[in-house]
Amino acid sequence: MGFTIGGIREKREGVRRRGRSSECTAVAEFTGLWGWDVAPGARIEAGGCSCGDAACAAPGAHPLRRARPVRAGATLADATAAWSRWPGAALMLPVGSAFDVLDVAERAGRHALARLERMGLPLGPVAVTPQGRAQFYVAPGSAAVLPRLLARAGWDDARLDLRALGTGAYVTAPPSDRGGRGPVSWLRAPSLDTALRPPELRLLLGTLAYVAHRVQG
Repeated sequence: MGFTIGGIREKREGVRRRGRSSECTAVAEFTGLWGWDVAPGARIEAGGCSCGDAACAAPGAHPLRRARPVRAGATLADATAAWSRWPGAALMLPVGSAFDVLDVAERAGRHALARLERMGLPLGPVAVTPQGRAQFYVAPGSAAVLPRLLARAGWDDARLDLRALGTGAYVTAPPSDRGGRGPVSWLRAPSLDTALRPPELRLLLGTLAYVAHRVQG
């Protein structure tokens, strides 16, 4: 991936000493350690979206159309050079290649995460948004199989307030602000194992659906 664990720590300290932005450091970590592409995203400015579209459908929560993503494996220097063209941009992660995302109400997500950890089941990164959503990073392709898995188990995704994001979707990565509502944060931060090999949806779905059902009920 271009960095070693020790190497990126040393580079990270060098970034801080040279005054580079924390966004550049995060981009280099995502691309170099976790193997994720990162796209520069819009932010809220003066009550509107920085993309300049007064009718923007997702103000402060979408990639900038003119900006190219920083690709997985980019060096620290490359990531810094690319991101410096878009100062203050939000970090947006494209979904569908390295991972899909299972999005559920935050309360249900927190309860499910605790239960899954007690059960010792494999878990990927889990983020929480200021809009009150928990986002579980799961194996690519999960969005396509979610309806079939729910139907087989007799669950209704609409009643569960649960959905999967796949190819074409983007999520805001910590520590970026989403939609002017505040920062996204990690409930379970990435690690080498979880970022590169997120779990299969079928391993987590039963617990997530059960907890979501109980919380909704």
